[in-house]
Amino acid sequence: MIRVNRGIAIDDSEITFEFIRSSGPGGQNVNKVATAVRLCFDIRRSPSLPVDVRDRLLRLAGRKAGENGVLTILARRHRTQEANRRDAVKRLIALVQLAGEKPKKRYRTKPPASSRQRRLEAKRLRAQTKDKRRAIRSTEE
Repeated sequence: MIRVNRGIAIDDSEITFEFIRSSGPGGQNVNKVATAVRLCFDIRRSPSLPVDVRDRLLRLAGRKAGENGVLTILARRHRTQEANRRDAVKRLIALVQLAGEKPKKRYRTKPPASSRQRRLEAKRLRAQTKDKRRAIRSTEE
């Protein structure tokens, strides 16, 4: 059981780990040992997540969640399977915690009169500056 916060705990059976060979430098160790970890978590079918958290998590995951709603996290920073596994779980927990926070409700506000006045004054000064750049028109036509 992975405890995310007070209200959310993800069961271990909902997460699958796949160990694969890591890319990049590392010599013989990279070629022989499957140290990278691919963590898969089905967001849409998870009974552990409330509906609103599910929706926010799908939006936050972006391309990490495929068309079918399965979140895939690839961890290959470390040289051992266990360290990469911990890293993948830590990243999953951080993402779910972020999705668990309810967004603040935004209240519409009016700009104060002083800022409206400053804006209009700046526009007037800018218009004067541009007006002075114009060619002088003759009035004898």
